[in-house]
Amino acid sequence: MLTGFEKIVEKRIKDAQDNGDFKNLPGAGKPIIYDDRQVPEELRLAYKILKNADSLPPELELKKEIRQTEELLAGMGETEEKYRIIKKLNFLIMKFNSIRGTSVIFEKPQQYYPKLLENISSKHSSCNND
Repeated sequence: MLTGFEKIVEKRIKDAQDNGDFKNLPGAGKPIIYDDRQVPEELRLAYKILKNADSLPPELELKKEIRQTEELLAGMGETEEKYRIIKKLNFLIMKFNSIRGTSVIFEKPQQYYPKLLENISSKHSSCNND
C-alpha cells in the first residue's frame, strides 16, 4: 500500500518514463556497480560475505517477505485466511521496524483494514446475543 508521497513519486517517475526522460542515460543497459561507501564500514565485510553467498541481509529478506505477503493479500477476498495473513504481515512489519532501530517517523506502517475491526466486532456482538 503506497502512502500519498509514494504515489506522487511513482506518478512523477511514470510521467518521466512516458516522456522519454530516462532514455540514453549514462550506464543504461550495464550492470550496476555496487558502491560500498553507502554501507557502514562495520557492515561491509558481512554484506560482502552475504553477497558472495547469494544471500540478502536480514532487513532485505524481511522487506522481500513483506512485499510478497502484501501481494498475496491484494489478491484475496474477505476470508478468515486473509485476517490471519494480515496478522502475519503486521508481525513482519513490527519485526522489520525493530531491526532497523530508527526513529518512529521512518517506520513502515502496519496494515489494518477497517473491515477487520468491523468483522470482529460483529462476530463478538453475535456471540453475546446468542
